[in-house]
Amino acid sequence: MGKTVHTEAVKDLFEAILTLENEDECFSFFEDVCTINELLSIAQRFAVAKMLKENNTYLEVAEKTGASTATISRVNRSLNYGKDGYELVFGRMKSFKKPEE
Repeated sequence: MGKTVHTEAVKDLFEAILTLENEDECFSFFEDVCTINELLSIAQRFAVAKMLKENNTYLEVAEKTGASTATISRVNRSLNYGKDGYELVFGRMKSFKKPEE
């Protein structure tokens, strides 16, 4: 049987995240919980997803984010075959601009 993220520890972490009320609280919490590299890696994957949803090419994404093609491919797979978490968040973000179809 494969690993699952549905553990009590992860549920506790998500409960803690849901208590954060603003950007300053997010910075404080995530800087305590994550290393700088962990947080920057998560932010990079999110930036990659955003750029892919805006119909940027792999080359454009790689040049702008510094992400490897392997990372871009993994994020693209999540966008196409994942749990729609990115879609959920992008739909709620005021700053996300949907591309013209």
